[in-house]
Amino acid sequence: MAQTTARDVALRALHTWRTSRRSADEIFAELIAKTELSSSDRAFVLELFYGVLRNLLLLDFWIGALRSGNVDVDLRDILQLGLYQLLIAQVAEHAAVNETVELAPRRARGVANAILREAIRQRAKLENDAANQPLFLRTSHPEFLVARWQKHFGSEATEQLCRWNNQPPSLYARINSLKIDMEDFERRYPDARQTSAKNFVEFSHTFPAAALDAGHCYIQDPSTRLACEVLAPKRGERILDACAAPGGKTSYIAELMQNEGEVLAVDRQSPRLKMVEENLARLGVTIAQTLQHDWKHGPISSIEKFDRILVDAPCSNTGVMRRRVDVRWRLRPNEFTRMQQEQLSILRAVAPLLKDNGVLVYSTCSLELEENREAIDALQKEMSILRLMEENESLPFRDGFDGAYVAKLIKTA
Repeated sequence: MAQTTARDVALRALHTWRTSRRSADEIFAELIAKTELSSSDRAFVLELFYGVLRNLLLLDFWIGALRSGNVDVDLRDILQLGLYQLLIAQVAEHAAVNETVELAPRRARGVANAILREAIRQRAKLENDAANQPLFLRTSHPEFLVARWQKHFGSEATEQLCRWNNQPPSLYARINSLKIDMEDFERRYPDARQTSAKNFVEFSHTFPAAALDAGHCYIQDPSTRLACEVLAPKRGERILDACAAPGGKTSYIAELMQNEGEVLAVDRQSPRLKMVEENLARLGVTIAQTLQHDWKHGPISSIEKFDRILVDAPCSNTGVMRRRVDVRWRLRPNEFTRMQQEQLSILRAVAPLLKDNGVLVYSTCSLELEENREAIDALQKEMSILRLMEENESLPFRDGFDGAYVAKLIKTA
């Protein structure tokens, strides 16, 4: 039996993604777990699969330029894979063509070979034609989404944002001061490089498996610190993290409290709560408890009120498209108002659990007004006792980190 190659696995991943509603991350993790590949081949699978998803519109544009008429969907997957290697990843032409063509059924190999070799001959023209296409096509984003961003951020910032989304993400980690300080961390893990965000480092060359296993750090983008730092939990307080999984913000809250007080971490799914518990245990958090609850069913009854509440709400994820590569293709124009209603239902449920003069922090990793300021405006119209005190945001094209929004409200007595 022929040995499985990285291109085999990448093609299977593309087919699975196209024919199911599963996320790219889930598909990649499952296929890699089932396949014996070297670390370099795993990295190549990741580059091919995610690279094609980031560039779908552009790759289909090139296919249309090279082949008139309809292209079978399975052949299209193969051509996308080949053209990505040739025109974007700059893989050696011989390997990109020959090994990709081998993935096709015998009846389709002649066509695949001809199209890919024609792409080599027309490389300059294909690249020039692509450069003259509208922004949404040449950067492979939904047209409606680019139009929204251009209206909100302007043309230059939108172009920067689209290009940012198409870059492989940097690997950031938050140093866990419950177990180690910055000086000791840098001595033990010399590949870590300090960032502009306090207590966050970037790893350039190696994955910090040893540091993670020891609970010395947690993989987290620096933009996530905004919500916890605006929440500003104090030692001895009682805190609710209403949408806690996978536990990164919960653990940072406990760290800011120096492990003194109470933190209740809530999520609606048991497997996700198990992940929270595992992360908190590894990071040395001793003041947190977990509880399974779906806020759509209303508040938790018979529970003591909280000094501060964090609602890191489910959202469209438009601020983290660099990491969630297939999100752009799942979004629809009505997604943002739909998400706003879900976010408001959570806020309505948690607000009664806040003490008078307590702090409610709402955060998303969305860039969209409906999910951010407009959601807060709608909440305040319903609950005049909640007073907006502060807003903050992280914008990739301005700050160099993932997108995030944070609003701080006070519950007046």
